[in-house]
Amino acid sequence: MSDHDVYLFKEGSHIRLYDKLGSHPGVSDGVEGTRFGVWAPNAAKVSVVGEFNGWDKSSHPLQVRHDGSGIWEGFVPGARHGQCYKYCIESRHSGAALEKGDPYAFAWEEPPRTASRIWALEHAWADAEWMASRKSANALSAPYAVYEVHLGSWMRPADDAAGYLNYREMAARLAQYVRKMGFTHVELMPVTEHPFYGSWGYQTTGYFAPTARYGTPEDFMFFVDHLHQCGIGVILDWVPSHFPGDAHGLVNFDGTALYEHMDPKEGFHPEWQSYIFNYGRNEVRAFLASSAMFWLDKYHLDGIRVDAVASMLYRDYGRKAGEWVPNKYGGHENLEAVSFLRDLNASAYREHPDVQMIAEESTAWPGVSRPVYTGGLGFGMKWNMGWMHDTLAFFAEDPVNRKYHQGQLTFSLWYAFTENFMLSLSHDEVVYGKRSLLEKMPGDDWQKFANMRLLFGYMWGHPGKKLVFMGTEIGQRSEWAHDGSIDWAVLEGARHESLARWMEDLNRTYRSQPALHEIDFTGNGFEWVDASDTQQNVLSFLRKSSRPSETILVVCNLTPVPRHNYATGVPAGGRWLEILNSDATLYGGSGQGNMGGMEASPVPAHGRMFSLSLTLPPLSVLYFRRQA
Repeated sequence: MSDHDVYLFKEGSHIRLYDKLGSHPGVSDGVEGTRFGVWAPNAAKVSVVGEFNGWDKSSHPLQVRHDGSGIWEGFVPGARHGQCYKYCIESRHSGAALEKGDPYAFAWEEPPRTASRIWALEHAWADAEWMASRKSANALSAPYAVYEVHLGSWMRPADDAAGYLNYREMAARLAQYVRKMGFTHVELMPVTEHPFYGSWGYQTTGYFAPTARYGTPEDFMFFVDHLHQCGIGVILDWVPSHFPGDAHGLVNFDGTALYEHMDPKEGFHPEWQSYIFNYGRNEVRAFLASSAMFWLDKYHLDGIRVDAVASMLYRDYGRKAGEWVPNKYGGHENLEAVSFLRDLNASAYREHPDVQMIAEESTAWPGVSRPVYTGGLGFGMKWNMGWMHDTLAFFAEDPVNRKYHQGQLTFSLWYAFTENFMLSLSHDEVVYGKRSLLEKMPGDDWQKFANMRLLFGYMWGHPGKKLVFMGTEIGQRSEWAHDGSIDWAVLEGARHESLARWMEDLNRTYRSQPALHEIDFTGNGFEWVDASDTQQNVLSFLRKSSRPSETILVVCNLTPVPRHNYATGVPAGGRWLEILNSDATLYGGSGQGNMGGMEASPVPAHGRMFSLSLTLPPLSVLYFRRQA
């Protein structure tokens, strides 16, 4: 580690510490071994213990740098790739001897074992074509239909329900399925190493290592490479908001609150029972920024979804009065976290301008997806949590009452263009007694599936990029369970198979029609036809591209009552093709519709000079496009 590296580390601006700290096998003075480096400024002694020295803490002490950095370094002859190790840290303050995993390790033992592994990352990437063109695939004007996946429970081995598919096995199966269904990207729930499987990866200890449950780092590289070769982007769910209290992890790392705050009012999250990073400490900022950059640099990932941003932005998040410490101005904003996020996003886009940084942020914090130079946080997109809550609340209503709640669907358009929104129906909505998406729908079984088709059709027509959690696209009836698999057997049922076909065709249409994705983030891409027909519970709107001839009309009948001769204004005469109808028998519907399209009549409606006289099937969504 050079003096310049130390300067950047202490300044908090080093974004590639993974090259400097941690374990790096190599040669020193003609001797093969491994160079180790760890930050432990409050340690009296640090040594490396591992398979190479019989776990003897006296064999290989590290030396502290005499520059005030708190970094301990050393070269261990004979320590080689794949071997397990830990740091033995004797605290200067308490005298306690702590055995810690390496915060910068590229690989760990498979849990419940807790040692780090020496690892040299090697993979012959074959995704050059994807990498050269992914700027267009990740553009804000591109179709963005994301399939959220928990790798351990997407699919299990047929002969071992308790085991996992490895990264290589999942690569082939997942890529084939995602291509068939028409999604553009997958978003992986955290694969960063985590000791407790039931945390789904959100209690991370290994910020530079894919979990060993599914294979080696090279296996995960193969996974990403294969999806890229199949034209599928890969987004990683990443957790810089909190970390667990496992003894081998970051907590109390050198006998002091090193990565976290000393005061639990600042450094401990009461809801998640986990520790909060000290974003005001430069070395911690550099650690987290280096982690994010590592996945973009070394694993060719196409985006990072930053988890729980709201919990980072507010000092009183999840706390009651008297349980939190105000900022220096007396407010509840976490100024250090704001600064960190801005620097992180600026660095990510500077180094990789063809990726996306995506925020899971659930409050009205302004400018989350606006550039740093305008005062924003600098993310490319933000999950629209308000849309999700309002939409699911509306669809849970019995249709007889929906006319009183239509505002829950129209309200999102009042703020739809204040951020670059991604519409998400994520894993959080199908666990802990919330029921599966299908079982949230009211009515008998036919109506449940019709409502699902209507929900997806409305969502795919609404401005914003799309994300759905695995299993929802086939109408899984049970809640998601991380210790099992998607209930693929439901596809033997005709209604589930038809719902999956609807999702395929929605994605096909979404990708092929620029009006549905090209202008997602300004009002120029959307126009209401009628948002006020609450009596009949019908919504109609236009989606537009930069070319008027590509305009799409979307009409939603939110009740189980068919509407005949329903007048809908359109911007031009000529024939309008019915390009999607969720009530088609192909999708399990009743087969009502408009015979593939109709001529617009010169009869004014909704302030337009032409109109269509439509049949609106029950609980349906229709897409029309004017014939060229």
